[in-house]
Amino acid sequence: QVQLVESGGALVQPGNSLRLSCIVSGLHLESVAVAWFRQAPGKEREGLFCIGRRHDTVNYATYLSGRFTVSKIDVRNAAYLDLDALEPDDTAVYSCALRHSSCPIESDSESNSEYEYWGRGTQVTVST
Repeated sequence: QVQLVESGGALVQPGNSLRLSCIVSGLHLESVAVAWFRQAPGKEREGLFCIGRRHDTVNYATYLSGRFTVSKIDVRNAAYLDLDALEPDDTAVYSCALRHSSCPIESDSESNSEYEYWGRGTQVTVST
């Protein structure tokens, strides 16, 4: 059984940093692409990044201006999302997902429907 468990979310003040983790069990992370998403209150889920099997990365949220960084360590079966210079608008539930196909060029409803496994997410709240 494939499971994804996100962790690392917290309540932080603006300007702080967080590292979110996505721990995968039930398959080898090196065999799939892993993506990070977030969903803010009252908004649709948006794709942030996707890392392919060969660690090729697609950035769907270039407007974040490099504040977020994605990585994965295959031997740990873990993917990470580093959030820097957090802003109140970054408040959201952050989740990871896996797909056996390559990372899509764009993150939209059609491509997002092809992710086979999803975690439940971890809450990030940025507030004073």
